[in-house]
Amino acid sequence: MTGNFSAAAKRTFSRGPWREYAEQCAMFFRGFVEHPRMVGSIIPSTRYTVDAMLAPVDWGACKVFVEYGPGIGTFCKPVLERLRGDGVLVVIDTNPLYIDYLSRTIRDKRFHAVLGSAEDVREILAGLGIDHADYVLSGLPFSTLPDGVAETIAKETHEALAPGGAFLAYQFTSAVRDEAEPYFERIDEGFEWRNILPCKLYWAWKASGETASA
Repeated sequence: MTGNFSAAAKRTFSRGPWREYAEQCAMFFRGFVEHPRMVGSIIPSTRYTVDAMLAPVDWGACKVFVEYGPGIGTFCKPVLERLRGDGVLVVIDTNPLYIDYLSRTIRDKRFHAVLGSAEDVREILAGLGIDHADYVLSGLPFSTLPDGVAETIAKETHEALAPGGAFLAYQFTSAVRDEAEPYFERIDEGFEWRNILPCKLYWAWKASGETASA
């Protein structure tokens, strides 16, 4: 009986969600090893971080949601579950490993995975026929990005957002706040300790009276 149970358990593990999770973690880690300066952590964010980060979003009004550095898609499913039926989720990553994985595993007409840099967010959106984003989420490690890249991303994100839109970021340092501060009207802050490692949360809001740049 013990032998039968062990065999059954082995089959369940090899075919079930644990195997999928293990494969996702392995891929996430591989991406970190290949591009350590572009990946914020070797472990995906927890659901507590996901829920806290997305809590301020007005999903009824959100038509275009953008994510920088989606990795294996930790935020993608939660965003798509909340996003309106006619909405669009655009994820941008410089690692073809992640883009290929997401393109194969997420089947949703609202989803677009783009191989490219967050520095080119406006060009990428224009290529998809999108004028602006309502929210932009980033897990990119602003403190380790190459010189000048973090500043450019902050500026281009502000320009890509619609009036009243927000730049959402989860980080281990305050570097993203420092880069965003010159461009955004208000930056709200939070902290999530139920993450590995505990992380800082930021929501940078574009003034409602501003215009979205083309």
